[in-house]
Amino acid sequence: MKKYLLTSLKLTVVMIIILAGLYPLFIAGVAKLAPGHGRGETLSVNGKVVGYANIGQKFTEDKYFWGRPSAVDYNAAGSGGSNKGPSNPEYLKTVQARIDSFLVHNPGVNKSEIPADLVTASGSGLDPDISVQAAIVQVKRIAKIRNIEEGNLEQLIISNTEKPLAGMFGPEKINVLKLNIALDNLK
Repeated sequence: MKKYLLTSLKLTVVMIIILAGLYPLFIAGVAKLAPGHGRGETLSVNGKVVGYANIGQKFTEDKYFWGRPSAVDYNAAGSGGSNKGPSNPEYLKTVQARIDSFLVHNPGVNKSEIPADLVTASGSGLDPDISVQAAIVQVKRIAKIRNIEEGNLEQLIISNTEKPLAGMFGPEKINVLKLNIALDNLK
């Protein structure tokens, strides 16, 4: 009995040192090599920080590209999804309200053309990215309001599209904050 108890205590101490000491230090060191040096990648305009590249922002003005809806109203301190399934009546009402709102602001778009990522929140509620299709479906609205040719906006979308990791892991995506900063800088 003493033999097993002593072995268990030794193993516990070793695992505490590794998992509560060495591993967190290793991860903190790796984070220092990442963009933002472990504090997140901030985006600035004219020297003023306007947001974080990895946290979704709320854009509701028609002159901007809209991002994914958020179940937590883009509050990074309370990340989370709605936890409502696709057959939940309350969830279906919420999605339908988002569809209706999108159609009001984008009158030339048919319901079938709206990508799911524009009317459903992500699991974290903070997704900073949208699909290429979600950006393209908003081009007519933004072109009309800003008096910009649709072709120029489509080029802006293409130039801000992030390819899949190593060309095969994940979908193409567009960071909405970066796209809207580029949109404001478009002459």
